[in-house]
Parts: sequence; C-alpha cells; structure tokens
Amino acid sequence: MSKPFLQIRGIRKEYGPVTAVHDVNLDVAQGEFLTFLGPSGSGKSTTLYILAGFEAPTRGDILLNGETLLSTPSHKRNIGMVFQRYTLFPHLTVGENIAFPLKVRRLPKAEIDAKVRDMLKLVRLEGFEDRKPAQMSGGQQQRVALARALAYDPPVLLMDEPLSALDKKLREEIQHEIRRIHQQTEVTILYVTHDQEEALRLSDRIAVFSKGVIDQIGTGPELYANPATRFVAEFIGDSDFLPCDLVTAANGKAEIALAGTTVIPNVPVHGKPVAGGKAALMLRPERLRLMRSAPGGATAVPVTISDITFLGNNIHVATETARGDALAVRLPFGHEAISSLSRGDSVWLGFDPASAHVFC
Repeated sequence: MSKPFLQIRGIRKEYGPVTAVHDVNLDVAQGEFLTFLGPSGSGKSTTLYILAGFEAPTRGDILLNGETLLSTPSHKRNIGMVFQRYTLFPHLTVGENIAFPLKVRRLPKAEIDAKVRDMLKLVRLEGFEDRKPAQMSGGQQQRVALARALAYDPPVLLMDEPLSALDKKLREEIQHEIRRIHQQTEVTILYVTHDQEEALRLSDRIAVFSKGVIDQIGTGPELYANPATRFVAEFIGDSDFLPCDLVTAANGKAEIALAGTTVIPNVPVHGKPVAGGKAALMLRPERLRLMRSAPGGATAVPVTISDITFLGNNIHVATETARGDALAVRLPFGHEAISSLSRGDSVWLGFDPASAHVFC
C-alpha cells in the first residue's frame, strides 16, 4: 500500500500556556481538495501556517512524499500560498507579479513569458498583463494571486481565507473559478475557511476544527448526514435541538423520551449515552414535515407557529413547543401549506427517527 502524499503527524502548537493545536493527525491524497473548516481560534490557520513553514510546531511532523518538511525553511518548501489579502506587489504589473516567483528561480526569459501566458489563460485574465493591481477589482486581484501561486507548479497549494474580503456574489464567482482551476491543474489544495457553504461547495473532504482539534473529517454529505459531535452538527448546516431523556441505548441507537411522554425508538446516538441521562435530539429543518393534525403512528412533535419568513427559494417557519423550545421548519417556495398558515396556529412536526441524531 502506497503512503499518503501529505501526512500530518501529531502536530501540536503551544504559545506559552496556550495550546493552539492539539495533536492533529491527517492524511491528504495527491490532487485532493481538503478544507479546514471552523470558527476563529479553532486552530485551522495555525495548522496551515505550520505546513507553510511560517510557524514551527511544538512537536509532531509533516511529511511530503514520505520526507519531512520541518527541516526545510518556508521559502524552499516549494509550496504555493494564497492569503486573504492579495499580497500583490503594487508597483509591478500583473504579468510581472505572476513572473516574480519564476524570476527568483532564475528560469529562462522565454520560459517565464510562456508560463505567464499560460497562467493568465488559466485564470481567464488574458490581456490584463500590463495592468497594475490598483486598476483591477478585488476578484481579479485574487485571481492574479492564485496565478502567481501556481506559476511554479507547486505540489501543494495552501489558501487561507482567500475570499472573505469579497462580497457574496463575487465570492461565489471566484469559488467556481477555484473549483475549475483545481479540476484543471489537479494540484493538491488545503483551504482554510469559516464559511460552511464555501467548504461544502469547494471540497473533496472537510476537516472540522474545534478548540485546536479535528472533530471530524469527511465529505460534505457525510458530515451533514452523520455528524459525530454536536459541534459538527451545529457547524455544518442548520439544526434544531430538543432536550430529551435517554430511555435505553445500545449499538449506536437510542430510545428517547421527549417532554417525559413521547417515546421515540431507533435514533442514532453519539457520545457516551447512559440510560436515564439527559441528551439533545437534533433535527434538520428541511427534514421536518409540517402537518395540521396529529399523525396516526408517525413520530411528531406538537408546536405553535411563532413566525413565517420568506427567504426566496424557501420559507422559514419558526415554531415553539409547549415548553418554549424553538424548532425551525424549511419549506420550499410555493409549498401548498404556506397559504393557509398563520402565526399562532397549532401544528405538528413529523420526522423520521433515522434522520435525527441524539448527542450526549
């Protein structure tokens, strides 16, 4: 069996008494697009900077093709880097910015000129080579930064929140470009973001960071459908949580009681379940069925509608249980039930226990 292309082994980073990264382990396949997703302070950028060589780990190792990188200074690791701030040289033209890392490597002029043309074509900026960065939009500048980082054919490209300064529409356009460029170049990309939608749109796999550790690694659908922790369930997609009591738990499934009465069997359970203990039932808003009357034999929760909000392609229905717990329902625009719903209506929310999760 061949070794992984990039290996992160037991990386830990301490700043005095503060541990920013706790023993992170990760294997990355060649050509993979892997995103580090998490809130500010979760350790994702620190891990990326250790990979780049901008930070030294307190302990652990990083291997590229089986060889350690830790003894190699950052400027000799041959790793591309794109930052949130474009870091273009303002006094140089677009073409000169892209050519800069090639000139540092003392490539022949003809080879540099050909590579600059190829990179401009890759990022769809042909004809912009003589412009200065100040004459370009933020999205165009970020594409120049991407072209410069890819110009010397690095085996790994690191991207640290590269789109967070852009507005939503432009951000989505550049996301599409990054996805296209990755598919075209097949470069290995490690990407940092706090934006879950961006991570889902771009990534082959996502590593969810929380408090310096990776809570879970998987594809977007895997993380959404089977979150391993409550943090992942809250951070990937929208979710509702109801307090519940554990009746029994075995083999990854639990029987729970809601409000002390409604008993629901065969719900996937996570954590350390103890019969008789307290837990939280997670429900996805789009998996809930809104019903006017109590369903016969189906699993459902009685609620009162507190608000109805139009959000374009879907309708957000806010509800509350009798004990004041909030539950949101997402219905597609034009759903037949919407026209007959009003604030204060009493309805039922049905769900499939197999699509829910219990966290202890």
